[in-house]
Formats: sequence, structure tokens, C-alpha cells
Amino acid sequence: MIHFVRVFVYFLLFIFSVVVMSLCAVRLHYTLHLSPRDPLNGGVRFYDHIVVELIITSIITMFWSMFTARTIHGRHEHRRMNSFTAELVGLFILFLLWLIGAAVATHTSNPPDVDVKWGNLSSCWAYSACRILTALLAFTWLGWLLVLALFVMSLLFAIANKAFHDPMHGRWDRRATNYGDTSINMRNIVR
Repeated sequence: MIHFVRVFVYFLLFIFSVVVMSLCAVRLHYTLHLSPRDPLNGGVRFYDHIVVELIITSIITMFWSMFTARTIHGRHEHRRMNSFTAELVGLFILFLLWLIGAAVATHTSNPPDVDVKWGNLSSCWAYSACRILTALLAFTWLGWLLVLALFVMSLLFAIANKAFHDPMHGRWDRRATNYGDTSINMRNIVR
């Protein structure tokens, strides 16, 4: 049952990554195509570095979630790429990327600082650009939360079953597979 939950959460992570990527693309388009009369940044075109980091993180997450959901659902077994250790390392890297992106994007300064571009977003919801930033922050934190949930689920499953070097799909029969046995030459088995 846990495997279906993991695949579903990876599917949700994929959807949230698509949403974050889309919101980042809208934000980049807006800031790179400012009209000279736009009050934002005096009409000077710019881009937020954290938006670029979030778009890259969401693209990496989309590929990772597709790969991992396919591996879990299809019960694929490759010695190093599809182990729980590989999944946990990948999720930890994504955890850091999502956390850095969400924390830097959320950072506000009191008193106001010139390096903080977004500031308090609750005072500008009348503008479309501000609502996009608010949605971007919300989905960024939700993406981080899903990565954290997947990391904890996989870690607890691997600890409980002593399965760090076993396939990440978690459904195996040790009598029917040679995955864990390195003494058998695999070329002699397949004829």
C-alpha cells in the first residue's frame, strides 16, 4: 500500500513542479519585458535570481519524479540507480534545492532592505504580479513539503526493512530475484 501512496505523492510533486515552473516563467516574462512606465524597478528590466533557481529546481524535480514513479510502479531493478539509497540521495538534494528556493523567496526584511525585492506581499494583492508571487511562494513551500514527506516515507521504509541497497520499489521476493546476490554471474543465468 505504501508504494501506491509514494507513486501518488510523486505524481502530486510532478504537478506542483509544473505549476511552479509555469509561475516562474510568468514572473520571468514579466520582469524581462517591463514597459518604461511600469513602477516596478523604475521600468528597468531585470530578473530575480531566486526565480531562476526555482525554475531549474522544478525542472529537475519533474524529471526526478517521473523517473522515480516509473521505477516504483514498474518494479525496475538496476543495481545502483534504483536503490533506496539513490532515492534518498536524490530526495535530499531536492530537499535542499526546494528549501533554499522557498526560504530565499520568502525572506522579508524589517526594516526594509534594498536587497529584498519582494518584501511583504500581503499589501499588494490588487496587482497581478503580486498574486503570481504569492502563488509561487505557496506552491514552492508545498513542493518542499512533498519532498520532505517522500524523504521521510522512504527513509522510514528503508530503516524498517533494512533495504538501503534494495530496489526502491520495495516489493521483492528474495527467493525469486538475484538483485542482492553479487556472487552469481548474471551472464550465465540468461540464455
